[in-house]
Amino acid sequence: MEIKKDILWRVYLCFIGIALLSVIVFGRATYIQRIQGDHWRSMGDSMHQKIVEINADRGTIFSEDGQMLSTSLPQFDVYMDFMADGLRDKNGKVYKENIDSFAIAMADHFKDKTATVYLKEFNAAYAKGNRYYALKKKISFEDYKALRDFPLIRLGKNKSGIVVEETSKRIAPFGLLANRTIGLSREYVNSDGKIKKMNVGLEMSYDSLLNGQNGQRVMRFISGGAVPVEGFQVEPENGKDIYTTIDVNMQDITETALLRMMQASRGEYGTAIVMETKTGKIKAIANLGRNPNDTTYWENDNYALRVTEPGSTIKMVTFLAAMDKGSSKPSDLVEVGSAGRMQVGPRMVTDAERMPKPVLTIEECIAHSSNVGMSKVALKAFGSRPSEFGEYLHKYHMDTRSPIDLAHVPRPRVAPLAVDHGGLMNMLTMSFGYAVQVSPLQVLTLYNAIANDGVMVKPYLVNSILNQGVVVKQMHPEIMLDPICKPSTLKAAKESLELTITEGTGKPAFKDMPFKVAGKTGTAHVADGNIKYANNVYQGTFVGYFPADHPQYSCIVVIRTHPGASTHYGGQLGAPVFREIATKIYSMYVDRKTPKSYEGAKDSSTYFYAGSAKAMENVLNMLKVPFVDSVRSDQWVTMYANRFKPVLTGNTVKGSVMPNVQGMGLRDAIGLLERMGLRVKIQGSGKVAGQSIAPGTSFTKGQAVILNLA
Repeated sequence: MEIKKDILWRVYLCFIGIALLSVIVFGRATYIQRIQGDHWRSMGDSMHQKIVEINADRGTIFSEDGQMLSTSLPQFDVYMDFMADGLRDKNGKVYKENIDSFAIAMADHFKDKTATVYLKEFNAAYAKGNRYYALKKKISFEDYKALRDFPLIRLGKNKSGIVVEETSKRIAPFGLLANRTIGLSREYVNSDGKIKKMNVGLEMSYDSLLNGQNGQRVMRFISGGAVPVEGFQVEPENGKDIYTTIDVNMQDITETALLRMMQASRGEYGTAIVMETKTGKIKAIANLGRNPNDTTYWENDNYALRVTEPGSTIKMVTFLAAMDKGSSKPSDLVEVGSAGRMQVGPRMVTDAERMPKPVLTIEECIAHSSNVGMSKVALKAFGSRPSEFGEYLHKYHMDTRSPIDLAHVPRPRVAPLAVDHGGLMNMLTMSFGYAVQVSPLQVLTLYNAIANDGVMVKPYLVNSILNQGVVVKQMHPEIMLDPICKPSTLKAAKESLELTITEGTGKPAFKDMPFKVAGKTGTAHVADGNIKYANNVYQGTFVGYFPADHPQYSCIVVIRTHPGASTHYGGQLGAPVFREIATKIYSMYVDRKTPKSYEGAKDSSTYFYAGSAKAMENVLNMLKVPFVDSVRSDQWVTMYANRFKPVLTGNTVKGSVMPNVQGMGLRDAIGLLERMGLRVKIQGSGKVAGQSIAPGTSFTKGQAVILNLA
């Protein structure tokens, strides 16, 4: 009996202990759930959720007339959540009924795998419960649009488990044209293992504006992958658009002419720049370097900004400085001899070619590019104080970076001009193009100032910055120096540059030119980097403007030769390219040949209208305004000015791609967009100045678009 009581007591004690432990566990669970629940749930979410960035759409870079030079095309990464309720309901009824036909559709469209392989992969992912299965990555909008109509996917997000992430790909629609200046995108892998892009050119200089403001999305990491959390997303603010000064036709002319000479001469690299005389707008800029593995050329560096010894084109600085100081007159005679070399002060100076006569005027020294003559002019003007020559270099902005609106512009280099640091020797050497390194763009800026009646204007590449079609910043011409010299000096400079074409080193290349041209040849024997004088590498240049009597454009062409090239003078390399560029631009853009028909400098500011092709043609015909019609069969058109004449071009409207309605009247814009299935909201009054959905991007039926009127 005692043993029984002892056993029962122990059993009761165990039951009491278990009951107490259960009360404690239940109480603790209640406390954690009711009192500390929010804290632990938030901690659990923080361990399984992460905020990721949503990239904003990068802005587009346009030419002056609105053609895309660099833009972003949408790409789509498509994933499937195989644990979605719609795929799991009723023992996977929807999945089983549609997966076979879905696999067949994938195989038929993408043609990268058989339907059997697709089906096997889908079933494996379904069995594992994969929540973030990569279906397709970086597909185009056309492929994505087709994908949405596939079996299973067309049932909707909830039933198919489809997850779509939109990214973008940067493209240059015109390929090679101005590619280096507009900007190259180079990919690299950062410390987080993510692929990033490094930009150059305008893509770098205006990166913060083009980039916009990234958004944010909350991603929940679960078994099988990660899915976005609905309702926890901050939309990105898309980048602004850049309208450049580049003219696509001029760029094509310039690039083609330069490439032809590069291929013929087998040069190492070359650059050609066309500038609008009155404004400083860069209308074309070509940079071609030879690819190291073959004989092809590509825009691999911005040679227009690379500083090198310019050769004889710098003689115009010597001419302007000496004439402005008054130490010499253009008609003064200078003995250059007939031997091709002469001692000038402490330096033996050699001419590249024998001069036509032993005594030349200073204007003829420019025309025939005499090193001896110009070094004598410099010695007379600055022999007692060489640093004064440096003051003129500074005045003409030859010793400071070009102010063009690009990042990382190289700084020029000038040898010391102090008397106790070899200043006299350096000054004499500089007077004909050595011991100083400047960029082709700086040389062009100076010659453009001569063409522009002594007004030096800042070169620039960007016309305006727009946000959703609304101008937020408009650039205007800026004067750097006015005037660069006395009127008499300017007149003599122009005459000497015209003499170069009619009698001097430019005469062979410009024989039978149908209009007047002014300019200067330059040839430099190159020694920089790994290149020594013994390698016999030269740099041939021609810089000038046209038409000489009423300058509208200035241009420089610089070509660096391969070692030992027999053709290496500026008159042989740069001048023919200049001639081709000038002739074609003149025929397309410059006012007709006689002064009577000349109406002043070309006004490059343009108007822009858009609307119905038929209505616009009726108005122009009624007003008897001549116009260029390149509409073909397009129903919608844009109209802009070209050579003082309206030009109509087709405005493409197709599918679910947002058309460009900027410039349209409100009735046309609403009619077009509503027929395409968009809901239109209006802000302001007037014609359309901006649109919330950028032209060329995709949209969905029923999506709202905001039109800004001005």
